[in-house]
Amino acid sequence: MAIKRGSKVETTFGAASMTDLMFLLLLFLMVATTLINPNALKLMLPKSSNNLKEKPYTTVSVTANLHYYIETTPIPFNQLEPQLQARLTGKEEPTISLHCDKSVPIDEVVKVMNIAKNNNYRLILATSPE
Repeated sequence: MAIKRGSKVETTFGAASMTDLMFLLLLFLMVATTLINPNALKLMLPKSSNNLKEKPYTTVSVTANLHYYIETTPIPFNQLEPQLQARLTGKEEPTISLHCDKSVPIDEVVKVMNIAKNNNYRLILATSPE
């Protein structure tokens, strides 16, 4: 009489569940990366062929509606200079990247340039590649 034991240990590895997990992880990462919004304003920058590799401490943006932003925070123009001074005090060679929509009048650009000049800040005008 042959008695068989019912508790036999299986020595194979089932990869189907691991494949399902990897597929779900990949799907999650693909969806998550498409939902991430960059910290940037939608501006139509002027075109230029020059490239500069300097890293600015902060950015000032001027939209077509003449709204001013430091990074992505809206700020009235009369508060622009004190806010920049608060951010850049104690920095060695403070650099500002100026992002202006190409429809912004040059007078508004010169106002920001004068703030940078009066406070001895370096100013980089951001452009898009040609």
